[in-house]
Amino acid sequence: MDTSGQQAASLCPLSVFTMRKTIHRFFLLAVMAVCSLSASAQHEPTAVDTVALFGYFSYQEVLATMPDMAQLKKKIASQRSQYEAEMKRAEEEFNKKYEDFLEGQRQFAPSIYKKRQAELTDLMQRNINFKAEAQQQLQKMEADAMVPLKAKLTAAVARVAKAKNLAFVLNTDGDALPYVTPGLGTDITKALIVILAGE
Repeated sequence: MDTSGQQAASLCPLSVFTMRKTIHRFFLLAVMAVCSLSASAQHEPTAVDTVALFGYFSYQEVLATMPDMAQLKKKIASQRSQYEAEMKRAEEEFNKKYEDFLEGQRQFAPSIYKKRQAELTDLMQRNINFKAEAQQQLQKMEADAMVPLKAKLTAAVARVAKAKNLAFVLNTDGDALPYVTPGLGTDITKALIVILAGE
């Protein structure tokens, strides 16, 4: 055997020993990493070490506190009182004509009787139609006025959600959210009321 062969043979046991030691260290590191991951996976999240993932609020509660909502309610109440006054006037007019009709019906000629009866029927139908139209007008006025209010509220929700880094926001009205794990959800009702009061 030549000199180079002898040197290689003498180095082989050392190389195998070094390789085994390196593998042993790598194996220990891998076991420690797996144990660490397992322990962290079993750790229960608490309110202290978690960040809220979503927000929730009462849509109706926040909407009711908006300054614009108070103005809208006054406007609708004023319009409603005008319609009610007109309906009362029309009802009184009908009642008077009906009483006159009852008092004079025996003396009326047949043609006058039919004419007065037709007038009463027409007046009654017009009053019914007016009442239905007034209700529709009030509902439409409220719905139209709610569009900008709802848009403002939606924009405020987006601002709060973005500031708190929330994935989504839920409306709790109608018992839609009976339970929230503490720390995973956050109530943004007060934050919305404060923002909308300043606008």
